[in-house]
Amino acid sequence: MQNIVDLIIIGGGPTGINCGIAASEAGLSHLILEKGVLVNSLYNFPVNMTFFSTSKLLEIGNTPFISHGDKPTRREALEYYRRLIEKYKLNLHLFEEVLSMQQNADQVYHIYTSKGDYYAHSVVVATGFYDTPRLLNVPGEDLPKVKHYFDDPHPYVGQKVLVIGARNSACDVALETYYKGAEVTMAVRGEALHDKVKYWILPNIENRIKDGSIKAYFNTHVLEIRPQEVVLEGPNGVFTLENDFVLAMTGYQPNYAFLRKLGIEIEPEGDCLPVHDAETLETNLPNVYLAGVVCAGARINKLFIENTRDHGEMIAQRVKEKLVEV
Repeated sequence: MQNIVDLIIIGGGPTGINCGIAASEAGLSHLILEKGVLVNSLYNFPVNMTFFSTSKLLEIGNTPFISHGDKPTRREALEYYRRLIEKYKLNLHLFEEVLSMQQNADQVYHIYTSKGDYYAHSVVVATGFYDTPRLLNVPGEDLPKVKHYFDDPHPYVGQKVLVIGARNSACDVALETYYKGAEVTMAVRGEALHDKVKYWILPNIENRIKDGSIKAYFNTHVLEIRPQEVVLEGPNGVFTLENDFVLAMTGYQPNYAFLRKLGIEIEPEGDCLPVHDAETLETNLPNVYLAGVVCAGARINKLFIENTRDHGEMIAQRVKEKLVEV
């Protein structure tokens, strides 16, 4: 058998990095496996995005997060996590997707990836939720004009854009594309925008809707997406709109298919939580842990980077204790 590391961490986002730092500080050998780029989810955030949290609340590894404003930008965050990898010399493999996992008879986990096989006494799953958008499940959703992620407003200059959603992302995207010259319409399933929209965004979007700059259809959902139009249904029945792009800001969820593939059970009702002990973060699989926002299941607004910063240390200490017992 190949060398066995103490801890394999699936996911190279902020939580995965935090777990790697905690493992290193605890004297545990580790390997972080990331299927995309470093902090892949943050990399795919809008180019000009500013975090809602302050840099102080995002700090990990006792390393200052330096930003030029009260709230850091995406660019500053990417630089911060690059510095952490370099500072702690973390064992990180990028562009290496975990395909499956099984526990051998000697209780060691065998991890199969797109580039090789690895063995570990313990495993942390820190895959977040941003990679798996909530789909509309309507005809035409697979058309190239439909985007579940927003990067930059420039492509939508002079275009007819339908923004779907009622939360922060949808409102932010509607405003940013409107200010850059798009003809923006919003489709909102409820009777109003979500009451948790950030206080500095809500008045602005409400005023744009009120003055007609942005057209909003409430109690409305999408029936079909076509190459040059969309079919909607609202209080007055079915209607169509000319359309160039659909920006579906409908939220995200954990990659449940991947979790099940690993053998982690999912609660069938409520928040669809991946089964785990809230005190130890250990799942139904012995020595396999969850860390970060994935712990909250479908309630993606419950946990964030800033209130899961202790997960890495919690798991590292438990792994170390178990290894000592062995």
